[in-house]
Amino acid sequence: MPGKSIARRTLLRGMGTAIALPLLDSMIPAFTRAANTKAPCRMAMLYVPNGIVMDQWIPNLPEGSMALPAELPRVTSALMPFRSEITMLGGLTQNGGRALGDGPGDHGRAGANYLTCVHPKKTNGRDLQTGISVDQIAAKRLEGKTKFASLELGCEEGVQGGSCDNGYSCAYSNSISWRTPSSPMPAEIRPRAVFERLFGAADEDPRARRYEKSILDLVSSDAQRLNAQVGAADKRKLDEYLFSIRDLEKRIASAERSNAKAVKPSMGIPGSSIPTEFGEHARIMCDLLTLAFQTDSTRVATVLLALEQSPRAYPEIGIPEAHHGLTHHQGDKEKIEKVTQINCFHAKQLAYLLEKLRSTPDGDGTLLDHSMITYGSGLSDGNAHDHANLPMVLAGRGSGGVKPGRYVRYPRETPMANLYVAMLDRMGVPVESLGDSNGEVGYLSDL
Repeated sequence: MPGKSIARRTLLRGMGTAIALPLLDSMIPAFTRAANTKAPCRMAMLYVPNGIVMDQWIPNLPEGSMALPAELPRVTSALMPFRSEITMLGGLTQNGGRALGDGPGDHGRAGANYLTCVHPKKTNGRDLQTGISVDQIAAKRLEGKTKFASLELGCEEGVQGGSCDNGYSCAYSNSISWRTPSSPMPAEIRPRAVFERLFGAADEDPRARRYEKSILDLVSSDAQRLNAQVGAADKRKLDEYLFSIRDLEKRIASAERSNAKAVKPSMGIPGSSIPTEFGEHARIMCDLLTLAFQTDSTRVATVLLALEQSPRAYPEIGIPEAHHGLTHHQGDKEKIEKVTQINCFHAKQLAYLLEKLRSTPDGDGTLLDHSMITYGSGLSDGNAHDHANLPMVLAGRGSGGVKPGRYVRYPRETPMANLYVAMLDRMGVPVESLGDSNGEVGYLSDL
């Protein structure tokens, strides 16, 4: 409406429900300064365990910055549609994942060290000790700017208590996010719990609303009033946004119905919102992350696609064996092929998220334009437990702070922490150091 605008933090409200909105054209005049119309930068870290079949990840190219090859190997081939929007990085190392005198336990160290860049204390008790993870450094500095300082999402439940890897507490494997050196941030694996955290419950009695009611029913009056105030472009954007919420709501309810009917223990907890198939579970979590970024509910997130030493099998792609066991292949070509297929399947989930972000408008661009999404593992060769030359891809343009479409290979033993220092700087959260960092990595942009 000419001369009128709505506030950026406008919510659609209903009983027990408050739905945040994406950035609409009608909100921009509400800002008092043009600088405030710039979309914020977001950051998300996706983690896969047990290493990658590295010769199927990226060709062995020399040090320096160069254009990505015209073709990518099998594992990263799913990212070819995003070739101009990703930066593949080589040569990065997590020295803190190595033994450093503590003996076996590479998987426990890989998870705990991945975002903290600090060698974890070897303990299976309560005296946990690692570092503050990069996502939580950003979350603390950005606290108050969004509804949630950060989101910690996952697709596999960890063992609670005890030792999971040669004297390393299961807490080290269960989370890659650490609020303090001794306080992990557990990943939420239940889609319904994440949905209700973002939007609230549709009814006080979860049994009454679980399958039939939509959260949108409670805010329909507010939605209709808002629809009457905005222009044609915003009407379309609002309609697409509400449709995506309802579609996600239906998929979560579908998983709950399926699990409620299940009789086999392998089918999960009856009534659980966790889909039985990994692919659907991962996609729902990616959709929830997209909605959280779209509504500026948070600007920081982690996604633990699977745990270190994951025993998960992948029958949906024809692999009944446990992932971790297959990675200790000792050169067995059949096992290597199966690990490669699992690596490809994981990479497809990243491609799904990137497509969602790329197709979601955000200010003068898309969510992918205004994000930095990392994807990688705390091990390169899972069979050898190698912590050097880790697989890492950085997707997005970081609101202009990253120039994608390239492969960058850093000198051997370059600390992974240097990448995180550079990312924090682009998030507007500069730090002097993080973990074992000794500077910022170069080549991310022309700045």
